[in-house]
Amino acid sequence: MNTLVAEPVVSDAIEVHVTDEEIIVSLLDGRTIAIPVEWYPRLLHASTEERLEWELIGDGEGIHWPQIDEDVQVSALIYGLPSCETQESLQRWLQTRK
Repeated sequence: MNTLVAEPVVSDAIEVHVTDEEIIVSLLDGRTIAIPVEWYPRLLHASTEERLEWELIGDGEGIHWPQIDEDVQVSALIYGLPSCETQESLQRWLQTRK
């Protein structure tokens, strides 16, 4: 018996849209993926304006939101990996927003 072990294919991002509920990323290979915003607490706590200001980094390998100092690797989104920011770091960041 053969067992197929599938590895996710990683592609670069070409477009990003963030709603109150989802991060929606269009990939160069034609796929679109959607990830819950709650997986990335800085985006969850960001204003609409802050979410709208993003830039692709590394030719689409990552997404950067300069106003909230958040970077997300596209491969992490494809693999379904939420933010690894510690609660201590998040709390310090939230304190600077008051």
